[in-house]
Parts: sequence; C-alpha cells; structure tokens
Amino acid sequence: MQSNLVKFPSAIAQRKSVGTDQAKLTKYDSAEQLFVELLLTEDLDNQLDAQTLKVSEFEQTLSMAIRNAYQNGSNDHQSHRFVQRILYRINRLKLFWYDELCHYTNERSLYLSSCRNQIENAWQKWELAQINVSALQQLDVKQALIARGGEDLDPPLSEDSCYIREQMTEVGYRHLLAIASNDGLVEGSRLSRILGGAANEVQCTLVRVLLEEYGNGRLSRKHSTFFAQMLAEFGMNTEPEGYFDLVPWEVLACANHNFLMTERKSYFLRYSGGLTYFEVAGPAAYRDYLTAAQRLGLSQAAMGYWELHIREDERHGSWMLDDVALPLAERYPNEAWQLVLGYDQEKIMNARAASAVVSSIRTVEKLSSS
Repeated sequence: MQSNLVKFPSAIAQRKSVGTDQAKLTKYDSAEQLFVELLLTEDLDNQLDAQTLKVSEFEQTLSMAIRNAYQNGSNDHQSHRFVQRILYRINRLKLFWYDELCHYTNERSLYLSSCRNQIENAWQKWELAQINVSALQQLDVKQALIARGGEDLDPPLSEDSCYIREQMTEVGYRHLLAIASNDGLVEGSRLSRILGGAANEVQCTLVRVLLEEYGNGRLSRKHSTFFAQMLAEFGMNTEPEGYFDLVPWEVLACANHNFLMTERKSYFLRYSGGLTYFEVAGPAAYRDYLTAAQRLGLSQAAMGYWELHIREDERHGSWMLDDVALPLAERYPNEAWQLVLGYDQEKIMNARAASAVVSSIRTVEKLSSS
C-alpha cells in the first residue's frame, strides 16, 4: 500500500470525499497550510505583525470551525477535523521526532499557546457536557473502578468487532494499520510526560508500564518496533505520521486529550483513570485485530504487535487498577471521582474513535471493490 500523502508537516494533500462540502474542505485545507507556514516561521511571536494576512485568515477560519464543531449544535465533521488537526500540530511539539531542529523553533510560542487554549477551552466543555459529572462525584470510587474494570476486561462482541473479525478484508486491514500507525509508532511517549516527581509506589508502577512499552530500553523489543514490522510486511510507510491525513478526527481527539491530561498536573487523576481503562480494555480490541489477521492468513510479522499487546496489556491493566487507580483513590478521597471521570471519558472517546475507524475501513473497502 503506497501512501498518497505528502510527508508531514509539509503541504496538505488534496482530498476528494463523497458527500463533503468541498468549498468548506478547501477553506480548511488552505487555513491549515497557512498554519503550517506559521509554525515554521522563525521566532513567530515577534513576526506576527509581518504575517498579518496569514494570521488573520487562519484565526477567522479557526473561530468558525470552533463554533461549527462545539458551539452552534451543528457538530460539523469537517470542522472537528480541522480543529483537531491544528491542535495536534501544536501538541506534537511536546515530543521530539528526531527531525530537523528548526521544526521546534516555536515550541514555547505564546501565540501557539493561545491557539491551543482557545481550542481546548471550547472542546473540553463540549466533551464534559456529555458526561454526568455530578453523578460520578457521588460514587464509591473504588467499587466503581473495580466494577468497570471487570466489565471492560472481556466485553461482549459489538457489531464493529464482529465485522473486523469476520468480514474485514486485507485492504481494510492495511487501512487499519495506516490509521493506527499515527499512535503505534510513538506508543508510550505521552505517558513519559507524567513520570517526574516524588518517588512512590504509584510512580514506580507507571515507570514499569513505560519500560515495557519501550522494550526495557531495547529498540528491538520496543512496541513501536513491532508495529513498524507489521507495516513493513506490507511495504507500507514506517515513518511516524506517514499516514496522518488518513487519521479520523475522533482518533486525533484521543491523542490530543492525552496530551492535555499529561500537560496539567491537576489532571493527574483523570489521566490515571483514563490509562487504567486503556490498559484494561486494550486486549479485547487487539484480539479482534489478531483474529482478523489469522483469518486472512497473514504472516507472524503482520500480526505480532497484537499478540505482544494482548500478553502485556493484560498485565498492565491489572497493574493500573490495583497499583495505581485504587491507591490513588485512597490517597485523594475528595478528588478520587476524577479517576472515574478519566476512565469513563477515555472509554467514550475510544468507542467513538473505534467506530470512526471501522467506518473508514468500510469506505475504503467499498471503493476498492467498485
């Protein structure tokens, strides 16, 4: 499968999408390209006056997209996509990609921070409005976490799970890998951002999770290496973000949410709750993908990442619940409900992302067979 995308963060590839408002799509693509140029402007904060036209056009489009996505009830798909792509482009500066150092010239830009804050303020209000936070504050947190963990460890198969297991073609499998590579090739990186601080048992457990994600310091055992091997088996692009333009906004929202949770120490409990869900529920999703790969008769290299994750994440889920979430609930009894908030929010956002991925797979398969 050859990528039809330009190398991120260069100019945006032009796309044609059935049923899409092409004028709006073109406007968003143009504004995103302007933003990429601003990102690469040396000393951006002191060059804003010289970039007035670019800044003005971008800001007008961003404000429109935020209104369309979160504030006027339209819940417009293309607006969500534009906003999450802009936010991701800002957030990715918090990680090092072993590329040209000049790409990080604006990593502490106040202007970029203001754009990020504008998006996050509207987006997070929209996300939280979908959860009954007051009800979570009344829960027996430890009991709630244990119950949720039990339910999500081995959930009943959904319609989408059955589709992946029983009907997804090799074309769809490759498309799944392309989308998942945006996270799979840098897996664990956001977790590393919350490990600093006072030593304690919770911190040490999180370090153990990170170390296993990173193959205990051996590149050959790092989880992302196994993902790259799956891509290489199909002759696909193994560079991080090589398929960025294929990633649905719902998937980018999960990444951006975790950037936010790890950026703010006041969200530490929410992040820990979210990571607990991710590790507990991960094996069930990976079993779907592994079952599909086995049905398709793919090689071990084309599915090895899923087997590794099923094995290790079953252990990680237990660690996160027993050695992170429950101890934190005892240590912070007045704020412990935030663990459940993080857990539930991660579950909701992951379900939304999974549905978007399957929808994208179905579309690609339909186009390939026509």
